[in-house]
Amino acid sequence: MQAPIDYLNPQLPANLRCVSMPLVAATDATLSGYGRLVDDPAQCQVEIVRWPAQGTRPVDADTGDEAGTTEGVFISEWRGDILYGSNEAVGGNYILAYAVAPELASTEHDRPPARMLLWHANYHPDGGQLFFPLERRPFYVPLALPGDDVTPERFVCFSFDGTQGLYIHPNIWHEGVFGLAGKQRFFDQQGAVHARVSVDFAREFNCLLEASIG
Repeated sequence: MQAPIDYLNPQLPANLRCVSMPLVAATDATLSGYGRLVDDPAQCQVEIVRWPAQGTRPVDADTGDEAGTTEGVFISEWRGDILYGSNEAVGGNYILAYAVAPELASTEHDRPPARMLLWHANYHPDGGQLFFPLERRPFYVPLALPGDDVTPERFVCFSFDGTQGLYIHPNIWHEGVFGLAGKQRFFDQQGAVHARVSVDFAREFNCLLEASIG
């Protein structure tokens, strides 16, 4: 079995190339296929995917999707050049992105970042996920359509003005939510099974995904 990823100490290689993501304003039209905008999190139903059959016998129709959802606060916080994420819903803590090359990153300043460099992404085969801003400040979310043959060039960075949240479908590649500066909090709701499939851009493609922010 593969060892768990150390999200707080990824030990990335130096001198990685950068692959630019298109920056697109999030609308229901541009998000088509990825998910949708959310005005009221209480009215957003998270999709739960039935457990797959292991052989020729099907999973009983009234089972396999009963775990429901889990929820909590997702925190996105820039500390110097490093963007940290914390997901209360699943007890996760991560380095989400960098503002400079990882080997040059420092937390010993408070300058706002001019860009974000993404090293990892994942998708959830067990269910969708909702992020809703609690401070109503702008944020970004990089997304790619389903497929384990994903490449860096398939990612799009969506920008949100902070007045609406984002719901993403199961199997959509993503990596949390990215604030512009300081700390931002989001209501998070997702499948309770929390299966996760990952891509490590630094090691698989010798690159980081880049988007300008601000």
